[in-house]
Amino acid sequence: MTEPKRGWFQRLTQGLSRSSKQMGEQITSVFTAKAPLDQAKLDELEEMLIEADLGPHSAQRITERFAAEKFGKNIDEQEIKESLAKHIGDELVLRQGDFDPLAGPKPHIVLFIGVNGSGKTTTLGKIAADLTGRGAKVLIAAGDTFRAAAVEQLKVWADRANADFMSRPTGADAAGLAYDAVVRGKAESYDVVLIDTAGRLQNKQGLMDELLKIIRVVKKVDPDAPHETLLVLDATVGRNALAQENIFGNQIGVSGIVMTKLDGTARGGVLVPVAQASDSPIKLIGVGEGIEDLQPFDARAFARSLVGLEEPVQ
Repeated sequence: MTEPKRGWFQRLTQGLSRSSKQMGEQITSVFTAKAPLDQAKLDELEEMLIEADLGPHSAQRITERFAAEKFGKNIDEQEIKESLAKHIGDELVLRQGDFDPLAGPKPHIVLFIGVNGSGKTTTLGKIAADLTGRGAKVLIAAGDTFRAAAVEQLKVWADRANADFMSRPTGADAAGLAYDAVVRGKAESYDVVLIDTAGRLQNKQGLMDELLKIIRVVKKVDPDAPHETLLVLDATVGRNALAQENIFGNQIGVSGIVMTKLDGTARGGVLVPVAQASDSPIKLIGVGEGIEDLQPFDARAFARSLVGLEEPVQ
C-alpha cells in the first residue's frame, strides 16, 4: 500500500483510544504529581507496561532506558508520555516493513494466512479495494474452500473493489485453485493476484500441509511466488497472537505481518512482543472496519497514539 493517507494519524489515535485511555489512566495513577522519579515508581511503570501486553522483556528495556534519562528528576505526565513514546518507537522502528505489490513482478502473488476469525478475508478485501482504486488489475482467489461463508464474504469484497474473482465448490482442492489463479494471472496480465487460505487450527498439521502444498504448486507456475506471504493476526486475542505467530512462522515462509482489530482491545501494546518475537516485519495495521482503516505500519506514529499523544509537528 502507499504511504499512510492524510488523516491516518487521527484514525490511528481513535482506533487505539481504548489502549491509550487505559495507559493514560495508569500513568496518571502512578505519577499523581510532579515528583522525583524513584525506584518504586519505576517498578509500577514496568508493571503497567506488562499489563498493557508489551511483554516483560520490552517492558524491562523501556523502563531501564526511561530510568537512565529521568531517574531522580521531577517529571510530569506529558514528559512521561513523550519518553515512553520514544522508547516504544525505538523497540519497533526496526520491525516495520513495506508492502507494495505494485512495485514488484507482475502478477504479484500475495498469499494470506492466519487462523479463522483473524480478519484475513477482510484484510484481503481492503487491500484489493486499495489496489483497484489505484488503477491495478486485481484477481482474488477464494482459497478457503472449506467455509462457504468465507467465499461469500470474499465475493462481496471483490464486487465492492471491482476485482475479478475465482472460487471452487466447497471442499475443493485449495492448491488447485491457487495454481489456476496464478496461471490466469499470468495469461491475462493481472497486476496482482490475492489468494485467501483456510485457517483451521483444529488440525494444525493438516492446515500447514495444505499451505505448503499451495506454495509448492504456485512455484510450478512462478518459482519466485508467492512474492508476499502475509500472516494476519487479531490484536484482540492478546498474547495468543504470539502463539499463532510461532505456529505459522516456524513452518511457513512469512514475509510480513498484518495486525488487525487494534481498535477492539485495550491492550494494543501486544504488537510490541509480536514484532520482537517474529522474524518478519509488521507491514500493515488495522484500526477499524473501513478500507481507510488499514494502513502501512509506522512505528513512531503507533507509539505516540498508543500513549495518547498528538501527531508531532513536521
